Amino acid sequence: MKLSINLNKIALLRNARGENYPDLEDFANQAVDLGVDGLTLHPRPDHRHATSNDVIKLSNIAKSRGIEFNIEGNPFSKPNKEFLGFCELVEIINPDQITLVPDTIDQITSNYGWSEGSHDEDLKNIIESLKQKSNEAKISLFIDDISGVEYASKMNADLIEIHTGKFSKAIANNDESILTEVNTMIDKALDNNLLINAGHDLNLNNLHYLVEIGNINEVSIGHAIIIDALLYGFDETIKKYLDIIRK
Repeated sequence: MKLSINLNKIALLRNARGENYPDLEDFANQAVDLGVDGLTLHPRPDHRHATSNDVIKLSNIAKSRGIEFNIEGNPFSKPNKEFLGFCELVEIINPDQITLVPDTIDQITSNYGWSEGSHDEDLKNIIESLKQKSNEAKISLFIDDISGVEYASKMNADLIEIHTGKFSKAIANNDESILTEVNTMIDKALDNNLLINAGHDLNLNNLHYLVEIGNINEVSIGHAIIIDALLYGFDETIKKYLDIIRK
């Protein structure tokens, strides 16, 4: 299992003061020094945390440091003022991984995955276009359940990212029956030749369950890492997550 750190919350803190403090690039390099496998950013059209320029800079850091860069976002997000547009950013940076998320501009966070709808043909066409423009990139769809796995296969995605919000809430309530559901999704994905990622609300208390399940390629974690860094410090927090992942 690999760890890709999502640094959106560092960008959010920086934006609160309108200055380059904290410096996103410094934290990206620090995370790489500590051994993370990838960097993730999820730019939104309002630039409320990661900006288009952040995406370009951190993708360059990832390339120069020899690790993966993952861009997350809604593929239907068009250029808007300083926001360069999601697909346009993909073309500029040529990332290693592209995680498509059906979020809207007013969502606080990405709290649901893709399902069938009127967007199906457009989404399939965008995925094909992204593959042509970034032929080295893997396309991942953020999904909720077994039907989402089937949908990702239908859309010709390379990976799924399991939205682990439901999993995280169940584990917090000592309900380990959720592990059966996660296992079923993983098995279905493997049957469809899809790699499996996971992300959302993962933390030091629930991550080990996914490690023990196995067959998960990568986890993307941001919010909990920054919260834990308030308690343990950034370096020690990264080490704690890597210790769990690499047991």
